[in-house]
Amino acid sequence: MSYRLVKRLAAEILGVGKTRIWIDMERLDKVSNVLSREDVRKLIKEGIIRKKPVNTPSRGRLRKRRGRRKGPGSRKGKIIDEKKLWMQKVRAQRRYLKMLRNKKIISRKSYRKLYALVKGNMFRSIRHLRSYIIEHGLSERI
Repeated sequence: MSYRLVKRLAAEILGVGKTRIWIDMERLDKVSNVLSREDVRKLIKEGIIRKKPVNTPSRGRLRKRRGRRKGPGSRKGKIIDEKKLWMQKVRAQRRYLKMLRNKKIISRKSYRKLYALVKGNMFRSIRHLRSYIIEHGLSERI
């Protein structure tokens, strides 16, 4: 009997699908000599043909859904994400501009211009912003 036919018969006998049948490949000669369902039953008793266990769904997705494995030790990626870094930088530059305007170091007109440049990501840091103000003569005094 062919390997496929033996597998189908074993599946019917054990009451499972063909994919859940395991046949010992080292004793394939015995499997090929099978002639009847009774012979297949004997091979099942000998352990040459076995029923595989049911594949249960992985619980990993469930654990993820429940919020497991989210602690600081499991986190990957950047320490500060780009948005937070951007917010820190822009807020610091805006604070600096506000301070300069309040102390009347820069005019309201140049404050507006510089504010727009900060928003447009023109400056890397407060030091860069300060050097720009000095180079372009936007300050009354620095």
